[in-house]
Amino acid sequence: MTSTFRVATLGLVSLTFAGLAAAQEVTGAGASFPAPLYAKWAADYNKATGIRINYQSVGSGAGIRQIDAKTVDFGASDAPLKDEELAKKNQVQFPTVIGGVIPVVNIKGIGPGQLRLNGQVLGDIYLGKITKWSDPAIKALNPSLSLPDAAIAPVRRADGSGTSFIFTNYLSKANAEWKSKVGEGTAVNWPTGAGGKGNEGVAAFVGRLPNAIGYVEYAYVKQNKMAYALMQNAAGQFVAPEDKAFKAAAAGADWSKSFYQILTNQPGAESWPITGATFILMHKVQDKPAQAAATIKFFEWAYKSGDKTADDLDYVPMPAAVKTQVEKLWATELKDASGKAIAFK
Repeated sequence: MTSTFRVATLGLVSLTFAGLAAAQEVTGAGASFPAPLYAKWAADYNKATGIRINYQSVGSGAGIRQIDAKTVDFGASDAPLKDEELAKKNQVQFPTVIGGVIPVVNIKGIGPGQLRLNGQVLGDIYLGKITKWSDPAIKALNPSLSLPDAAIAPVRRADGSGTSFIFTNYLSKANAEWKSKVGEGTAVNWPTGAGGKGNEGVAAFVGRLPNAIGYVEYAYVKQNKMAYALMQNAAGQFVAPEDKAFKAAAAGADWSKSFYQILTNQPGAESWPITGATFILMHKVQDKPAQAAATIKFFEWAYKSGDKTADDLDYVPMPAAVKTQVEKLWATELKDASGKAIAFK
């Protein structure tokens, strides 16, 4: 078996897994936020079952467009769709894991966790109001840190991105001017900054651009050994991005009524303020029920056998009660064209 997880010339991350004897293949596309995890899950699932999962990390916006067009078996997005939008599209969504979006920097002499930021300053950097690392607002948060009198080079996503949705949703809560001038979304009118495609593109851009700042999912921070900032959370505490901080942010989420959950700027002394879940989208009425069953079986396997892998990559698995809700959704909401429930057991 071979696997690839590479950056192509157009910024596309392609995850393909060989070793399939039969013609069974499940296709998906979307968020780059969970792509490192989906790559490992897919490789392990292929080894266990011989079934290939072909997932393209093209960004949440493109993933939503592809599932809308029915060119893939599932779409993936870090930006959850509201219940009324799902109803209009006749789709369902369910969460797979929770993770963190992390501000990362490339400043000579500054290592992981040395720089401190808050939402006001972070928003002002991306508004273009704070333009130098020596700005008094940054110095006030970092009185003992030697920062250069150098221009800040902001990096943001160039594509439609659920990671950007989580990031801009947080900035809209933490910086009033950002909320009024820019707001939240998978794609916004960025006041400043150079664009990178996917989490991997932003990570690469920050890594080669001196004095840059960007934002990526935590797995990309670890993979690329990037310098990250501590963030001041809603409780006023400066926290590091780690498993317990993501769990703390998700602790108050109520998944019982809706899977539409936003986890940014949550209360709690240990909460990471830029936390979010990532979601799978499928059509309620399945033209290819065998493909739908194969898709469900993969995520059922991931729920049962993939938690350790998620932990190892610093994602937070969904609570058992949420998994039970999702399994009920699969059994009751997904049907073939005749109205018969999709048989996946």
